[in-house]
Amino acid sequence: MDIELDLNKFRTLIPISSLYEDSLLYLARNTRVEQLQRGDRLFEIGDEDPYSIFLLAGGVRETSSRMHDAEIFAGSEEALYALANFKPRQFQAEVITPTATIARVDSNLLEKLLAWGQFAPDLPPTLGERPTVGPNAEDSEWMMSMLQTTAFLRLPSGNIHALFSRLQEVPVKAGDLIVEMGAPGDYYYMIKKGRCKVFRPVGSHGENLLAELGPCASFGEEALVSDAPRNASVKMLTDGILMRLSKKDFTELLEEPLLNWVEGQEAADLLADGAVRVDVRLESEFRKSALPGAINIPLHRFRSRAPSLDRTKKYILYCDTGQRSSAAAFLLGQLGFDVYVLKGGYSHSHDEA
Repeated sequence: MDIELDLNKFRTLIPISSLYEDSLLYLARNTRVEQLQRGDRLFEIGDEDPYSIFLLAGGVRETSSRMHDAEIFAGSEEALYALANFKPRQFQAEVITPTATIARVDSNLLEKLLAWGQFAPDLPPTLGERPTVGPNAEDSEWMMSMLQTTAFLRLPSGNIHALFSRLQEVPVKAGDLIVEMGAPGDYYYMIKKGRCKVFRPVGSHGENLLAELGPCASFGEEALVSDAPRNASVKMLTDGILMRLSKKDFTELLEEPLLNWVEGQEAADLLADGAVRVDVRLESEFRKSALPGAINIPLHRFRSRAPSLDRTKKYILYCDTGQRSSAAAFLLGQLGFDVYVLKGGYSHSHDEA
């Protein structure tokens, strides 16, 4: 049974507690809350679901393949973290109280929001302090919506900053023809303000209306990805503001990400050759669990800590899924460091540990 999310509890969860308020509210709107009954299973050993599952009320028992049990109850320090979050899951989880309430959070979305708001401070949730100074509400809405478009779901978090820096703001007027059918693809567009129509011309004056788009909608990626001519025209219905990304930048950011991903034997070889593991998660997450020999530099501290790193060494960065670590790798790469990102993050690291 789905129920309403308790935002006060949601704000205490780690690492959700470090999000900017607008990002947290966006994540909350995209989170499913469920009430379960005694004996219900949350997940099974081997599951590779895309969720981070947090316990909001009640209790659960986690059982490993070796029958090692752990009971976790809402309100405990253990319940501030996602349940058995390694993928594939190493435990099964079952409700042991009459009822239990859980929140299913999209892990990929959470990591992208954490990477976007990378300079949020690592504050203990018990202090009741949270970062509130971030992009204004208007920018937050379209930026976060952009992160969920089909095209940009493919974008590594390490390229998010490059993306935002390369976007061009274009004021437009009602009646402006933005895209013409048959023309070559030149830009990808996101609507920040205003509305437009997507249509195909019919005859000399007619048209076949395909869609009307409003704020936070996007268009133009198909011709860029397929390298084919535009298959429809787009005209503004109102005055507004478009954000556009050139074909060159679109191709570079989506098809040629400037990141070195490693896994398995390649990661092991780098470590044997003296590479340093760096955990970019929050200090509280690092204390909870970390890979052997890793050092902790939270993502929001990378700019200040980077000058103290040894430039003769190689670094393998990781987080839970690879999203935050790719953002950190982008920063270090820009500074000339030899840096790699652990593919899949901590959740897929057991073979390399």
